[in-house]
Amino acid sequence: MAEHRRMQRDALLEAARSLLSEGGTEALTFPALAERTGLARSSVYEYFRSRAAVVEELCAVDFPVWAAEVEAAMERAETPEAKVEAYVRRQLDLAGDRRHRAVVAISAGELDAGAREKIRAAHGGLITIIVDALEALGHDEPRLTATLLQGVVDAAVRRIELGAAEDPERITRAAVSMVLHGVGA
Repeated sequence: MAEHRRMQRDALLEAARSLLSEGGTEALTFPALAERTGLARSSVYEYFRSRAAVVEELCAVDFPVWAAEVEAAMERAETPEAKVEAYVRRQLDLAGDRRHRAVVAISAGELDAGAREKIRAAHGGLITIIVDALEALGHDEPRLTATLLQGVVDAAVRRIELGAAEDPERITRAAVSMVLHGVGA
């Protein structure tokens, strides 16, 4: 029985990922989850009390995977500059990967305070990954710099998600350049 419940919960989360990546948070509704999984709507409520609860669960499951991928890319880089570039590039690569689109949609969503706090905490964990590289580059306030750097990444992710006129690689190069050289480059 417990295995069956876990499988249904996993199916609901996978359906939520698909809905988020296809239509953002507006597409994530309990009727849509029920339809995608073949469960009754009342069954969906047995697993999650609200859309925000679904998003919170996705944050708990998916953000650590995203962060681990970014961290692995940074570990392969040898210099602080290369680590910063890897941090930016890997996130933008992940944003273009359909499996990770739900993370992007979650980040942009209109949600209740509890879900927003979970997202902030997940982003905080991501920002922590880059602080050491920024310290090594000599930044006096590496945590503040990391937060601002993540803002550049988030803006680039949104630009890629919007299907901007620029090629995603051009957006990535511009984001890396801004992060490493500022606007004077």
